[in-house]
Amino acid sequence: MQIIVEVKTHSPFAGFISDKSWDELFDIANHVGDIISIHTDPRWDGSFDLVKKAKSYTGKPILAKGIHSTDEEIQQAIEAGADYVLVVGRIPSIHAEKCLIEPLTLDELKTIPASFKVVWNSRDLSNGGLKKETFEEARAVFSGWLCQASNIKTVQDVKKGADAVLVGTHLLEFAGSLKIWH
Repeated sequence: MQIIVEVKTHSPFAGFISDKSWDELFDIANHVGDIISIHTDPRWDGSFDLVKKAKSYTGKPILAKGIHSTDEEIQQAIEAGADYVLVVGRIPSIHAEKCLIEPLTLDELKTIPASFKVVWNSRDLSNGGLKKETFEEARAVFSGWLCQASNIKTVQDVKKGADAVLVGTHLLEFAGSLKIWH
């Protein structure tokens, strides 16, 4: 299973603000993760410059995390050094092999070819709450590579059938549960 860890200092949901700096979180993420997720969306204190910074700090793959509602934003993320780009609510017309697709609903998930890498986020991006549809329901309708995302605090929260997990807000707890970070 791949572990994707997010360097997140801020979230518009539930007023989350980390007590760790970006650099401190990056060090933990770099130690724990197989892939490092860097926000590009300013609502999460992200930017394409942070993707460049992260790329200069590690040899690990970088996931540009954001909505990326245009193909131009995907191109910008790749030019900044991203190895992968999260795309929410659509299938892009460029760099599909580098994109992780995050559908908003199960109906949308059903339309995504199994050749794509997909992220099932338990968070409803419209309001920050939990989706009604579960990871298990997503796995039942999608046979390809599927990443479980959001609300993962420890390894005990990882669902059977996940090919990867994307850990964000609870990075410190998750790292502790792996007994890697002290």
